[in-house]
Amino acid sequence: MKSIWNGAIGFGLVNIPVKMYSAVEDSKLDLDMLDKSDFSNIKFKRVNEKSGKEVKWENIVKGYLMDDKYVILDADDYAAASPEKTKVFSIEHFVKEAEIDSVYFEVPYFLEPQKNAENAYNLLLKALQKTKMAGIGTFVMRDKEIFGMIRPYDDHVLIVNRLRFAKQIRVYDDLKIPTKKTPKPGEMKMAVSLIEQTSEKFDPSTFTDTYSADLLKIIKRKAKGKKVKKVEDTKEDSGKVVDLMAQLKASLEGSKKTKKVS
Repeated sequence: MKSIWNGAIGFGLVNIPVKMYSAVEDSKLDLDMLDKSDFSNIKFKRVNEKSGKEVKWENIVKGYLMDDKYVILDADDYAAASPEKTKVFSIEHFVKEAEIDSVYFEVPYFLEPQKNAENAYNLLLKALQKTKMAGIGTFVMRDKEIFGMIRPYDDHVLIVNRLRFAKQIRVYDDLKIPTKKTPKPGEMKMAVSLIEQTSEKFDPSTFTDTYSADLLKIIKRKAKGKKVKKVEDTKEDSGKVVDLMAQLKASLEGSKKTKKVS
């Protein structure tokens, strides 16, 4: 793996030099965009708006439009904006991981200790495990401030979960949510039973990307010149009154049969 950020974790007055690596990878099929007329690859070019000519990467700069004039930025400007955050992820405080709603979670990254930082790294890892806490703070990566949480993962490694800032979470006031409607006691009892009956310990390995595998089967069939059966669209009547009790009873019976088979 190739590191995407080199810096340090600030744990009080202790600095822990680390390297950061992406902890996830995309599992979807790598599909190319093609011209429908002759299946030629579609290429994207960086073109000068005025001349229409292609611009090489080394000749591209970034600028901010202010008073109808661009202010051009370079690498030194980005570093000068917040020099301490460019190289150090300072833990500002510790929280219980359960207090952070999943809506804030984005991308996870593995942290690896750099040379001579192994002891401090292990100390932070074990201390977080013992207290069952997570460190919260911000740092700068690729010219962008990142809000993140440091926590132990799999008992052996520290991981940074990139978090969304509070202002990024949209309000849902405009949605028609039945917050004041109380479910019928019988329906609530059946719903709770269904949840309890189908409850299991979380095991992510039981879930796989079956869609990509199924899509690859379609690709192989088409490669052999075989036709693919068209799936008919199913339309549901949104105005239809739903018999919740009947659906819940059927769900419970189906769950019981599934458990007997397994």
